[in-house]
Amino acid sequence: MSKSIHVAVGVIARNNQYLVARRAKHKHQGGCWEFPGGKVEASEAVTQALTRELKEELAINVVANDCTKLCDVKHQYDDLHVWLDVWLVPLANDETPHGAEGQEVQWVDLPTLLALEFPAANAEILAHLQQAMQH
Repeated sequence: MSKSIHVAVGVIARNNQYLVARRAKHKHQGGCWEFPGGKVEASEAVTQALTRELKEELAINVVANDCTKLCDVKHQYDDLHVWLDVWLVPLANDETPHGAEGQEVQWVDLPTLLALEFPAANAEILAHLQQAMQH
């Protein structure tokens, strides 16, 4: 039985660009790009985990009630089952996210986003964003 993990994921967009971060080399799927977020602890609501993780990773303050659910992605890797709980996260104009844990972060447009290397579980998130842009 493989390990299972519930992850709160924040899709942050501003001016038709998306914020992505590079996973640390030593982590699962290390070196790939990802949308910021992290593990939901047993005692937390997913929006609590989302706001906590975004503060830790990007040094930004997010209001949980302003976030909108985008999708749920359940993906089985060889060694890990992940449930990505994905939320659209509005960013206040005075917020400037940066890699607070030393990770590389960048703003990219949709075509660039679709060309980056993401963990396989992210394919469904990218498909949702691509579909949203076509409507």
